[in-house]
Amino acid sequence: MATTPTRQLGTSSVSVSIMGIGGLSLGNMASESEAHRIVHEAIDGGVTFFDNAWEYHDGASEERLGRALAGYRDKVFLMTQVCTHGRDRNVAMQMLEDSLRRLQTDRLDLWQVHECIYDNDPDLHFARGGVIEALDAAKQQGKVRFVGFSGHKDPAIHLKMLSHDYKFDTIQMPLNPFDYHFRSFADLVLPEAQRLGISVIGSKSMSGGGEPIKANIFTPQEALRYAMSLPVLTTVSGIDSYDVFVQNLAVAQNFVALTDAEMTELRNRVESLAGDGRFELYKSSKIYDGAVGRLTHKFPPISELPA
Repeated sequence: MATTPTRQLGTSSVSVSIMGIGGLSLGNMASESEAHRIVHEAIDGGVTFFDNAWEYHDGASEERLGRALAGYRDKVFLMTQVCTHGRDRNVAMQMLEDSLRRLQTDRLDLWQVHECIYDNDPDLHFARGGVIEALDAAKQQGKVRFVGFSGHKDPAIHLKMLSHDYKFDTIQMPLNPFDYHFRSFADLVLPEAQRLGISVIGSKSMSGGGEPIKANIFTPQEALRYAMSLPVLTTVSGIDSYDVFVQNLAVAQNFVALTDAEMTELRNRVESLAGDGRFELYKSSKIYDGAVGRLTHKFPPISELPA
């Protein structure tokens, strides 16, 4: 049976699959049975990395994954994210307990600070009594093995998080051909992560909603191979149907890195479309901002913004 290649997390003894399953998309599926089928067939196919966040679908994504992992927990590398958005360590520790209960486990392999997208997020997270203290406490209690953070807005915010000289194990960021030309995480953050020995988790390989695929700019296979060819630990794949899962799993199981020439051709192909951020709206607009984060930063819900 075909299996999915793995890569080593930092200098640890842990390796994870080069493709991960996105928790938000599992929660989007109309049928729980389809979500469970994808989880189980992914594990059977060698996928070990499972992504989630405390706030996805108000906790329903974690609950759905927890039910799907019954009897499979020890076969996966389980990640979820804490969604304090500037609130204190006590909120974070309660969220950890919520996540453990929903996921039906007593430990997380990776706990990340979710959605670092506001300019003041690094200051809030590293403030006395902030979420970073919760990361340390959770590790000390044996409930979390590795820690990291995610975001999709601006490389400068990622670099500000790294400027605190904290020992993160992972960083999650959007990586796709468009990113090369516009507020580039690959250009600005990826090299710094490599220098610091932090493993990178790629996201939004198809621009978050598959818009470049629908516009026939590149294929799903090209997008995934591009993202996986970068020096990353894994690429989290948003999957909205069983057919898409089968397609993406085949790319991962048969992965061959793009050559430098192929990488350059893809970047050149999108250059004229990349400069204004139209295919990376998570960087240049508010429509990808999570509701909980907007609320805690005292911004109105997306639904109340003018068209």
